[in-house]
Parts: sequence; structure tokens; C-alpha cells
Amino acid sequence: MTDWNPLLRDQLTWHWTEQLRPRLDGLTDDEYFWEPVPDCWNVRPRGTGTAPMQGGSGAMTIDFAFPEPVPPPFTTIAWRLGHVIVGVLAMRNASHFGRTPTDYWSFEYAATAAEALEQLDAECAAWLAGVESLGEAGLAEPCGEAEGPFAERSMAELVLHIHRELIHHLSEVCLLRDLHLHANGAVVR
Repeated sequence: MTDWNPLLRDQLTWHWTEQLRPRLDGLTDDEYFWEPVPDCWNVRPRGTGTAPMQGGSGAMTIDFAFPEPVPPPFTTIAWRLGHVIVGVLAMRNASHFGRTPTDYWSFEYAATAAEALEQLDAECAAWLAGVESLGEAGLAEPCGEAEGPFAERSMAELVLHIHRELIHHLSEVCLLRDLHLHANGAVVR
């Protein structure tokens, strides 16, 4: 019989340890806030946002709109990390694993790349601990009303979805770092 819980966690931890997290080491504030094209959505000091809406409870806010414009604006590393930290991880950690409730409006977004990476590390660790706490039986349970129209789907399906989101968005962050490196004539890391 297959023990699915460690296999699901390994799906993320392998990519996290071997590919994603090492590529984020040394992320600079210049890279974090870099806007490679005009009118990017970003994380900005309160009162300087350019989008129709700004979320966040602290000194920094995140740009967004509802409904999202078509096509959506290009998003920075800071914005993408904010999305992953809050919308992908922290809100799910709150809904399913006992984290203090949060959302795009109440979260305190990072003012530096180092702070964002600390937030990312903490939320990822909480997610993986939460998934482990489900055991095998918990993976088969419905994920519940926090997941809206997907409430009847299993926690295993939610875990797979969150892992796809993390791998997808953090790969985009890595690509933006590469673009920043080459666009700015920096030496290869």
C-alpha cells in the first residue's frame, strides 16, 4: 500500500530544496521591486499604488483590481511573492491548519526582499507541517467551504493544486531574476 502523504510532500520539498529556494538566495531589493515594463503591479509604500485597489495593512501595499483587467498587468517579483505568500499559502494555512486568519487586505507585505523570503520560508514550512498533520485519512477528507466551489474536493487535490501553484509562480520569479540579471548587465551568479 502506498503512503501518499510523504509522496505529496516530497513533490514540493524536492523542488523547493533542489531548485526553487536556492535560486531565491541573495534576492536583492532592486530585483524584488524591479519593474521591467511600464505599469507593472508591484508591492509599494502605502499611498503610492497605481492599481485600482491596494491591499495590505502595514507600510506596504500590493496592487490589484477586481475584476482583474484583461490582459492583466505584468507583475513584479515582489507582487508574485506577495501572491504566493498570502493567496497561495497563508490563507490556506489559516483555513486548514490553524494559522491566524489573513487575506490580501490584512496582511503586512514585506518592505524588503529578505523579509519577503522570511515570510515565504515560514508559510511554506507551516504548509508542509499542516499537510503532514493530515496523515493519510485527512488527505481523503473534503477540503471544505474555505475552498468555495471546490469544497467537496479532497485535501489531496488541494495539496496538488497548491504545489502546482508554488512551482509555477516561483519558477516565474526565478525567470524574472534571470531577466533582471541579463537586462542590467550584471555578472552571472
